[in-house]
Amino acid sequence: MSNIIAEFIEKLAPKARGQIKGTAKLVITDEGSVMLDENGATEGDAEADVTLKASEKIFREILSGDRNPIMAVMSGKLKVDGNQMRALKVSELLVD
Repeated sequence: MSNIIAEFIEKLAPKARGQIKGTAKLVITDEGSVMLDENGATEGDAEADVTLKASEKIFREILSGDRNPIMAVMSGKLKVDGNQMRALKVSELLVD
């Protein structure tokens, strides 16, 4: 597991625990994937109800609050595949 994936898991696990219904996958370009569910966050690349894909830089900007996730989708910086409502819920969890 890369240090970047480990860092994202550490940051996202407490935010996701008990907050996510179903599964979500964050695909960090050129790094790997983080799976989110009601138990927290783990490394993985399984099927998910919703997949969010972006560069490490974009995910970091969303996590820090410097980038609005909806604007990131609209500008093509964040790609969403799957349930759009679940994507909104997941993006709300990402912001500090």
